[in-house]
Amino acid sequence: MEALDSLSLFTGLGLSEHKARETLKNTALSAQLREAATQAQQTLGCTIDKATGTLLYGLASRLRDPRRLSFLVSYIANRKIHTETQLSAALEYVRSHPLDPINTMVFEQECGVGVVVTPEQIEEAVEAAINRHRPQLLVERYRFNMGLLMGEARAALKWADGKMIKHEVDMQVLHLLGPKTETDLEKKPKVAKARPEETDRRTAKDVVENGETVVQTLSLMEQLRGEALKFHKPGENYKTPGYVTTPHTMDLLKQHLEITGGQVRTRFPPEPNGILHIGHAKAINFNFGYAKANNGICFLRFDDTNPEKEEAKFFTAICDMVAWLGYIPYKVTYASNYFDQLYAWAEELIRRGQAYVCHQRGEELKGHNPLPSPWRDRPTEESLLLFEAMRKGKFAEGEATLRMKLVMEDGKMDPVAYRVKYTPHHRTGDTWCIYPTYDYTHCLCDSIEHITHSLCTKEFQARRSSYFWLCNALDVYCPVQWEYGRLNLHYAVVSKRKILQLVAAGAVRDWDDPRLFTLTALRRRGFPPEAINNFCARVGVTVAQTTMEPHLLEACVRDVLNDTAPRAMAVLEPLQVVITNFPAAKSLDIQVPNFPADETKGFHQIPFGPIVFIERTDFKEEPEPGYKRLAWGQPVGLRHTGYIIELQHVVKGPSGCVESLEVTCRRADAGEKPKAFIHWVSQPLTCEIRLYERLFQHKNPEDPAEVPGGFLSDLNPASLQVVEAALVDCSVALAKPFDKFQFERLGYFSVDPDSRQGQLVFNRTVTLKEDPGKV
Repeated sequence: MEALDSLSLFTGLGLSEHKARETLKNTALSAQLREAATQAQQTLGCTIDKATGTLLYGLASRLRDPRRLSFLVSYIANRKIHTETQLSAALEYVRSHPLDPINTMVFEQECGVGVVVTPEQIEEAVEAAINRHRPQLLVERYRFNMGLLMGEARAALKWADGKMIKHEVDMQVLHLLGPKTETDLEKKPKVAKARPEETDRRTAKDVVENGETVVQTLSLMEQLRGEALKFHKPGENYKTPGYVTTPHTMDLLKQHLEITGGQVRTRFPPEPNGILHIGHAKAINFNFGYAKANNGICFLRFDDTNPEKEEAKFFTAICDMVAWLGYIPYKVTYASNYFDQLYAWAEELIRRGQAYVCHQRGEELKGHNPLPSPWRDRPTEESLLLFEAMRKGKFAEGEATLRMKLVMEDGKMDPVAYRVKYTPHHRTGDTWCIYPTYDYTHCLCDSIEHITHSLCTKEFQARRSSYFWLCNALDVYCPVQWEYGRLNLHYAVVSKRKILQLVAAGAVRDWDDPRLFTLTALRRRGFPPEAINNFCARVGVTVAQTTMEPHLLEACVRDVLNDTAPRAMAVLEPLQVVITNFPAAKSLDIQVPNFPADETKGFHQIPFGPIVFIERTDFKEEPEPGYKRLAWGQPVGLRHTGYIIELQHVVKGPSGCVESLEVTCRRADAGEKPKAFIHWVSQPLTCEIRLYERLFQHKNPEDPAEVPGGFLSDLNPASLQVVEAALVDCSVALAKPFDKFQFERLGYFSVDPDSRQGQLVFNRTVTLKEDPGKV
């Protein structure tokens, strides 16, 4: 009878029946494992999950000093030791301190207790290892020793979970090399060892042919079609590594295909609690673009499950930004559309023994190792009644939650599915006082909408297990979650909370301040949506998180505006110039090409009179060597006029400051060609021009090592310069907000919405490309 009880106990730890029977044959091992399991159950107050059971078996089979058993079991049961690496370190510590009382502080330091290794850290360590071996990887492809990459990443992150490292290596190698080809599957041929100099020469040639020196920029659609080679086909979810199947999976997939007809379906699921930023542009392009590239559809679904932070203006702004980037959703939906169904499924989850009502407070659930809930095993009927009481408003906020019975990849146990919130909802009003969480809502909304590819950024990787678990626990269609790396920019913050701090501190005007990298800010600054989409295409759909330099985005902006922004002339620091021998009795009309490189795109007309204004920097009384603009004895041409002016007299004010110049003019073809042609305006409009620089002085303003005082201490005092009385030629008089121009020799500018009739305001979008030959 005792043997049967022990067999049941050991299989409950996750051992196979065969291994459990083999363990029973070893009297000492089975006694130690029995004791470890019993103590763990007493500590946990519930059944032992497989991961904990595996560690307990490892402890019992390798521990030589039974006096340390209780001590180590408590660390495992309380999840302070939760990886094989930590267990090995713990066993080594007690082996090397056989007689000493254990110093818990030193022990925990030696075993990495409390050390949290994030998916982002694993991603960066693997990326660094791959970059070190990139040339060899590109040559050897899947014949490369991947264990070397895992070993280097593990060396950099001693306490990282080995399975997570392996998964990250697999994902990044797949992204770098693509799927295995027939050549990759062939057996590696035996080759005679080459002399070192021959090996170096051959590798260098291969790198040039296969490495980064041969870079082909693919369009976004081409990239996304390429991604399709790695993704499952609709209905073939079960072929995805890590996808969890049940006896009902194939029937559910069959029903799914009958509903969708095999169509690719994606969704972009923003929270309506802030403005979208440059990182969301990548998500929009990926979700909408992947569907479009595969003749599918994409939903815009608002994750409106937190009424405290949601505002109508955010719903509108998100719709506007998606449309601005050029995408039309198949349908705009809301998580709140499905509140009735989600509630019914929550009740079903309780009936199936997979959820329970808990009264632990929020602060009790925080931290690395929160205590297990004492209400985890409460009777089903009791949880059903309490859940209904939650809905009827019989609990205060924080007094009760509905929790799901599962452990996530990051060790988080029993995530919350519903919580009490007495805040009216933007769409449902006071109908509900309980709201579902992201962990509960997201996968079920994907299931309802029959999403085929749930594309998420890497921080949601730790929620993949709960995604699959919940769909399968309810026996509903289960999509596949795919993770990709986020897009970030240096010299920027995009966190909603931090942008609110910037607004509150007066560092920026609002969410659309052109120094920010929200999409509304980029639009206001004059960034064309095509440029943002092109930037996302250049970044690509990477597995690794990408942090780009802003000048790469600006380069994409220049590429678009160079072909789309008509030319005009403006002067920021005006200096009056009087042409004493102006060749006509009245102003001349000058025809200026909208695009000098392509005159088929038309012309605009501007006046040229005896008084013009030039940039103050285009004149110097005492020029330094190499100065090519207007000076004594050094004439310059006026762009588009066909005239050259030569200095005759400098008019100065009482303080000695130059107030105006008197010049004479001649035809450009009547003598020697000048060293430079400068821009000018005549009979101009007065306008306001806002010149923007980076908002932050350091590359990583949120990094305490780089900016110890916090991002608010890193503000660039010169991030905005306002020129209140700039002059612009009259060709732009009818310009509307968001119209874009290239002001010759100055940069690209966009009309700001602050403009009023007769008072235009321009934002400098980006400067022109630097010309190293220009002085």
